[in-house]
Order: sequence, then C-alpha cells, then structure tokens
Amino acid sequence: MIIVMNPEATQAEIDHVIERVVGAGLKVHISEGKMRTIIGVIGEKKLMSQLPVEAMAGVEKAVSVTVSYKLASREFKHDDTIIDIGGIKVGEGNLTVMAGPCAVESLEQLMLSAEVVKNAGAQFLRGGAYKPRTSPYSFQGLEEKGLEMLAAAREKTGLKIVTEVVDVQSVPLVADYADVLQIGARNMQNFKLLKAVGRADKPVLLKRGMAATINEWLNAAEYIMNEGNYNVMFCERGIRTFEDYTRNTLDLSAVAVLKNLSHLPVIVDPSHGTGVWKLVRPMARAAVAGGADGLMIEVHPNPMEALSDGNQSLTPENFRSLMGEVTAVAALMGKISV
Repeated sequence: MIIVMNPEATQAEIDHVIERVVGAGLKVHISEGKMRTIIGVIGEKKLMSQLPVEAMAGVEKAVSVTVSYKLASREFKHDDTIIDIGGIKVGEGNLTVMAGPCAVESLEQLMLSAEVVKNAGAQFLRGGAYKPRTSPYSFQGLEEKGLEMLAAAREKTGLKIVTEVVDVQSVPLVADYADVLQIGARNMQNFKLLKAVGRADKPVLLKRGMAATINEWLNAAEYIMNEGNYNVMFCERGIRTFEDYTRNTLDLSAVAVLKNLSHLPVIVDPSHGTGVWKLVRPMARAAVAGGADGLMIEVHPNPMEALSDGNQSLTPENFRSLMGEVTAVAALMGKISV
C-alpha cells in the first residue's frame, strides 16, 4: 500500500501517519516527490486493513500496490529516481558512462585504461577484482590487491569505481573501496547477497540474470530496496537465447519496459550483450536512443592480450569513437554527458 499525503500536509501530520503505521507492526519507506510525500507501507495485508489510513489528518488517499516489486514500481514513486554518486548524477537526463577492463590485471594496465576512459569523457572506471568465471581454470581476479589498484586509479584520475561483489562475506571489504557495488548476472537471484548490499551504504548496479524475466529482475531490486538501500540501477547485459552468433541477445526493449514499470535508472552493457567488439558501438548508440540512462563498456589497452573478455573489449581508439557517437545521440535525445 502507498499513502499519498496532501500537498499541504504538515510535517507533524506526516510524522503522525508514520508513527501509526510503524506502531501497527508495518515497515515504511518514504518518497519525497516534487509536490507531495508518498509513504510506502510494507507488511501483512491484515495489519494494513486495520489501519484507518484515510481518516488520518493530511492523508489524501491510500492506494493498493498491485505488483510484487512495490518499492521499485512506478506505482510507489512516479518521478524518476536520480542517484547522486559523489556529485555525479545518474538519471535526470544525464548520460552516464562506466568503462574499463573486464578484469584488473596489473597496475599498469589499469592506469592506462583509466586515463583512456577519463580523457574520452567517462565518469566511472569499471574493473573486476573478483571474477566469477564459467571455468575454474580461468583468471579469477586479483581480489583485494585489485581493489587497491582501483582505489589508486581513482586517486589519480578522479573517476568513480564500479566493481563486482560476489559473496556476502566480501561486501564490507568491497564497499570500503568501491563507489558502486555491482551484482553480476550469476548472482542476480542470490537473495542473501542482495540483502547484504541492501544494508550497505553504497549504490548498487544490478545486472540482469542470463535467463531472468523482467519481473524476476524487478523483484531482485526489491530485495535490495527492502533493506533500505534505494540507490539501485538496473543493467541490461543480454540474455541467453537460441542465437549463437552473439554471446548473448541484447534486449533493448527491456529499457523501455523498465522505464514504464519502474522509476530506477537503467544502464546498458553492450559489451556482454553482444560479446563482439564490432557490435558494441552500434548497440551503444541504439541503447542511448532507446532511453538508457547510461552505458557500461569494456575497454582494454590491448584487447588481444586481455585475460578476460578480449573479444568484446574496445581499443582506446574505438572507445573514443564510441563516446563521440553516443554523445551526439544523447544530444538528440535531450540528454547531456556530464
């Protein structure tokens, strides 16, 4: 249920409603809109039905939220969520670009990558310190040493850091280094991990599972938000289909669907979405034209020598070309690259 307060409702009236709801054994989530305050109520329907909500002072109406992903839904919050990450705003007509190597391999490789993406106009450096791989014999990442390298790159360039967290135990450590915690496709329905990052004080980039429906993806976001962390971004990275020319099938229709169903920002990863570097630039342009709030792009100083995902990584030159192209598309869409 959501409780819509009158535009003229006083803070005392809002506080009274919250007190009554919490006193009934229910959880509240507050959304401050441009015109009015919305109070989301989570809990048993029986307890909700016993509250005389619409008789309370300052309440305009009470509305039942019909979908299971209540906090992530447009029903709960009509206005788009804008996430401020150290002064960089994701959403609100901005084009956010997260770029860098799939994996942190060495300090030299990471610093070269950071300088390339910074100079081309990206705001975030992406790089995996922990790498869950299909094969146990593939490069698994440098772990805390890699996190230290990411922190050094941030110190030198000013780029914010996006990196993956793979288990509950490593959440506190990764949160000490990262500006954004990434949940990878393989962990989209790792509910204990979702709850753990929901309790962390860091924005979360939630990648879509390899065979996840949009409804399952939205409910995964709900797990995070239900723990109190509302700074969640979706990341479409392609789904597994019968097509085998590309690594995955990039579902750009998901951008429009999510924008209709949810208020949270949407990022698109055409690198994992295609697995083919030649397709990354056209799919990045299409993603921005389709309404995405940002992009996640794999960039490597020398893709032929990459320890992970070299086939889908862009060279510095190709990434600079991509940035020029998507900036032009963003301008046509009324977005700006910050």
